[in-house]
Amino acid sequence: MPPDAAISSLFSLKPHPLRSLEFFPPKDDAGVEALRQTALTLKRIAPDFVSVTYGAGGSTRERTAQVSRLLREEIGFTVMPHLTCVGHSRFELNDVADQLHAGGYRNIMTLRGDPPKGDTAFTPTADGLRYASELVALLKARHPDFCLGVGGYPEKHPEAPSLAIDLDNLKRKIDAGADFITTQLFFDNAVYYRFVDQCRARGIHVPIVPGIMPVLSLKQIKRFTEMCGASLPATLIKRLEAAGDHPEVVEALGIEWALSQIRELLARGAPGYHLYILNRAKSGLALAAGLAA
Repeated sequence: MPPDAAISSLFSLKPHPLRSLEFFPPKDDAGVEALRQTALTLKRIAPDFVSVTYGAGGSTRERTAQVSRLLREEIGFTVMPHLTCVGHSRFELNDVADQLHAGGYRNIMTLRGDPPKGDTAFTPTADGLRYASELVALLKARHPDFCLGVGGYPEKHPEAPSLAIDLDNLKRKIDAGADFITTQLFFDNAVYYRFVDQCRARGIHVPIVPGIMPVLSLKQIKRFTEMCGASLPATLIKRLEAAGDHPEVVEALGIEWALSQIRELLARGAPGYHLYILNRAKSGLALAAGLAA
């Protein structure tokens, strides 16, 4: 297979805003087969690219590679594997970079990564990296033709002392060579617009792709938002609470909320949207159908 096109080039070449999906590696072979069927189903909505998350401490690294190959070689997606600093020395990171490059991958989601389960603070490994900006610099030095995405937190990274410091850290990632930003999930578009304005004021002028997660359950989304520092609008909480123990109603409410977000974001000029679909085809298809209506 020829090398993938750089995602950065798609922002200007595609006649429409970019649409992307995120998958996470399953824990076993049965899960991989289920993911294969999900991916085949979602192929009909023709995402511009998909990403595959990366496990900390070796928990899903091999699965990440396996799933990336499946999605790229079997399904035919442009795949952006995630890569983190967690548990890797510089030598190991360069080796992973070489393997990805040799495999035809030209896009990497470049993250510091979360501490391994049970750890409360991030500690770099021996001769490892502490910050995503260092990983961006290492990858660009190793293979300048890599297109690198980085994460942005519209409501501040939970570990950052202030939003101003968090924005400064984001600027370091862009200055190191990152090509675009994908945001952490949010449920109030005003949060995204404010974040974009703050980034532009800091001299960050790369595309900023909004990350959207359709709500599947109130308990689950509360856990996610607590982990990443995002807020839930009171109106959305009331609607989900009113749905009670009716998962099909909760899912319908979550999809309609996400649809409303995406429609407005695109109308206001967002460069695309990235869907955190949790390996579920139903929500991705429902959103695509709603946007096509």
